[in-house]
Amino acid sequence: MRSRFVSVFCLLGLGFAAAQDANTELIPKDAKVEKVTSGCKFTEGPAADAEGNLFFSDEPNNRIMVVRPDGKAEVWDKKSQMANGTNFDAQGRLVVCCSEAGPRAVFRYEKDGSKTLLADKWDGKRFNAPNDLTFDKHGRIYFTDPCYGGKPKDGIDKFAVYRIEAENGEPVPNKVTQVITDVKMPNGICISPDQKTLYVADNAPGKNGPHTLVAYDIADDGSCKRRAVLWDFKERRGIDGMRCDTQGNVWATAESGDKTGVYVISPKGDLLGFIRTPETATNCTFGDKDLKTLYITAGTSLYKVRVNAVGFLAYPTVK
Repeated sequence: MRSRFVSVFCLLGLGFAAAQDANTELIPKDAKVEKVTSGCKFTEGPAADAEGNLFFSDEPNNRIMVVRPDGKAEVWDKKSQMANGTNFDAQGRLVVCCSEAGPRAVFRYEKDGSKTLLADKWDGKRFNAPNDLTFDKHGRIYFTDPCYGGKPKDGIDKFAVYRIEAENGEPVPNKVTQVITDVKMPNGICISPDQKTLYVADNAPGKNGPHTLVAYDIADDGSCKRRAVLWDFKERRGIDGMRCDTQGNVWATAESGDKTGVYVISPKGDLLGFIRTPETATNCTFGDKDLKTLYITAGTSLYKVRVNAVGFLAYPTVK
């Protein structure tokens, strides 16, 4: 895989690298990573709504936080059932993955504040630790089921990727298909704007890996076939969470120490840019009205940076 890095520079002690392009740089030279809020135990699962609110999970504290448009942070749900990855569906409803310390399931928050169980088992067996999710244009939900803690005795033997089927654009509770099993520890996941590629982070603990970004071709029926490994972090920490932009590039949080941050990888496997974060980066999403602000959960905090890319999300979309 060929790197397209051509310039490296520092700003306020944070390292940046940006690919020179004939039209524009994905990461502006004057980009500034700003801390939005802090004081959590472990931030994950950022998701923005159309009103300018930014939600994220603080899993060890069993809560979902929200940062309002005025910058004020508050607890949105103080009993999140150990939510980790979160994402908004096309109707603007927050869908969450709850890990091994919780119900090990996928839930949806309804507009009236109630919760709907979407999936907690496959083939009669309970999941291990649903981690992250993405949606296709049909309303189907693809989600990963790894386990970084003690594997539940009643969990599914294989760590895998699953799909919650949909009818008339609505997911059908516990109508689940196992779609990917050739990964060791699936984590972050996102779908390309043309709906033809599913990106999965295979991020096993320890230096022996794998720590790769894998691209799968998606058939019309939703089944997936491995196409290529687009990036390999070798012995280093691999990708945790990620999102696609409207050009199909993957914005992925990975690595540790002075190499932690957001890596921008093209559909061809080229490294287009890097944004270093002060704390270990865990996940990211796009927000604000133009979807050009990248929000990054890292360590105990939430950060943001303006970029020259538009996020590809089921909701909200740029009008």
